[in-house]
Amino acid sequence: MNSDRLMDKLLQTLKIAINDKIYLKDPESSDLGRRIIEHSILLIDDIGFESFTFKKLGLVIGSNESSIYRYFENKHKLLIYLTSWYWGWLEYQLVFSTNSIGDSRLKLEKAIEIVSSTIHEDSTFAHINEPKLSNIVVNESSKSFLTKEVDEENREGYFIIYKRMVNRFEEMIKEYDPTYEYAGSLASTILEGVLHQLFLQKHFPTLTSCHQGKTAGSYFKDLVFKTLNQNNSNG
Repeated sequence: MNSDRLMDKLLQTLKIAINDKIYLKDPESSDLGRRIIEHSILLIDDIGFESFTFKKLGLVIGSNESSIYRYFENKHKLLIYLTSWYWGWLEYQLVFSTNSIGDSRLKLEKAIEIVSSTIHEDSTFAHINEPKLSNIVVNESSKSFLTKEVDEENREGYFIIYKRMVNRFEEMIKEYDPTYEYAGSLASTILEGVLHQLFLQKHFPTLTSCHQGKTAGSYFKDLVFKTLNQNNSNG
């Protein structure tokens, strides 16, 4: 069985585990909950998070606004749920695709490719449009943590999946170069930097070199390995 078919088979049984403190009722537990997730992704991608309301979502799905509040306390919690789901979905692909790679450089290169590549729709999750969700993460995800409540929400574990992704990159960096002192900083720079470069590419193309065949992935491979190789040569 080739890797793509094996991935498809494993994904059929995959459930992205989201911190249950983020929602009031698990949206995966009912048809209405799944429609809330499905159409919130489409609507936020269409009109933006600022203009998005539960009232507008209720009109789209043909349900009372109050029924949406039975699943999520507010739209902020919904955004955290959506971004958490995205990172959980991407984490699974990262782990599956790099687990059998023994060479530390190739593993780190593959990891950078996974988080920076164009997202394609995954038929395993029929109610989630992954490319549109990716757009939301690029354009809106910072709004999930640039709040006064971020420290409390962090203590409650709201961002655990994203932090786990950063930690995975940190471990890969240490595996490639155990002497590099800023592995955690470089790891978070990769994940946040990819999102930032994709945002610039779409909205401020004159502020990035990632166009005309030069991708965010190629930029971060260049940045990461020149940094680590320079560290090795200095050592």
